[in-house]
Amino acid sequence: MRCGKMAAPPPPAAGAPGAWGGVRRRCQRLLYWVPVLFISSILCWSYYAYVTQLCLLTMTNIGEKVVCLVAYHVFFMLFVWSYWKTIFTLPMNPSKEFHLSYSDKESLEREPRGESQQEVLRRAAKDLPIYTRTMSGAIRYCDRCHLVKPDRCHHCSVCDKCILKMDHHCPWVNNCVGFSNYKFFLLFLAYSLLYCLFIAATDLQYFIKFWTNGLPDTQAKFHIMFLFFAAAMFSVSLSSLFGYHCWLVSKNKSTLEVFRAPIFRHRTDKNGFSLGFSKNLRQVFGDEKKYWLLPVFSSENHLFPAKPLRDSQSHLLTDAPSWSETAAKAEKGKVGMSNPALTMENET
Repeated sequence: MRCGKMAAPPPPAAGAPGAWGGVRRRCQRLLYWVPVLFISSILCWSYYAYVTQLCLLTMTNIGEKVVCLVAYHVFFMLFVWSYWKTIFTLPMNPSKEFHLSYSDKESLEREPRGESQQEVLRRAAKDLPIYTRTMSGAIRYCDRCHLVKPDRCHHCSVCDKCILKMDHHCPWVNNCVGFSNYKFFLLFLAYSLLYCLFIAATDLQYFIKFWTNGLPDTQAKFHIMFLFFAAAMFSVSLSSLFGYHCWLVSKNKSTLEVFRAPIFRHRTDKNGFSLGFSKNLRQVFGDEKKYWLLPVFSSENHLFPAKPLRDSQSHLLTDAPSWSETAAKAEKGKVGMSNPALTMENET
């Protein structure tokens, strides 16, 4: 008999369920970009309204024009730069050490839920630096990604991936906000707020002239009016959101952890990851202060996860080796501490 390569299976027919499922997923991915396109269109219009209609056509003082145009473009550049980085920085996923081996996955699927599965998870998690548990006390396991979840890691139903230090999935950036881009997200909120406040402040006197008939009857007056309304409206919403995330950073919390406090071996501790204000700030922005205001990655912990707890909270862990010992083991290919599995529980 003549040997040859096996023919590839034919693609699904146009009316097959698999084909329709693929079309639906592609349509969903396109729809996810609608909020980003909306923000981008508002930004483009605001640039035209402020630069052309307000600065170039309405302002008469040359010095005011120059100062406003220079300051505006600084805020505009920082806003666009941080927004771009938030959108296109890929979320960081757990490393391969947290994934179950092929044999462990087979054992987990073959065995019924019970002691056998506990043994599989115990074997997979015994050398991993994990401290948190599920609500029932089980090791956090994701049956979609087939991995033991690191601390502060959660599965995103939109991205269909486990995201390190996940805060939330933001539709306005069409991306998960987590360990790799949380600093960019904060700077995006900060610079968008400053952008709106600057526009509202410099547009205010011309907005007042609009209502007192102090502006010539041109199309610029309508751009000036709507520009002030949009800037003021976004300033209110952005200030509350930015303030909330500044509070989260000061406490070293994520949005998910506010709604459901992390659970450790013996109890729940809503401040379990707090290291003090200064260290909490460096967890996000890093040690190099010269990079804090720039949307470049400068977080302190390039190897994730890092030691999550203050020394005063070491009672939350049982029989845990010191982190220096853990770091020494990491250099030899072993990290973490011994964590016996209790029961397997799926958790997002």
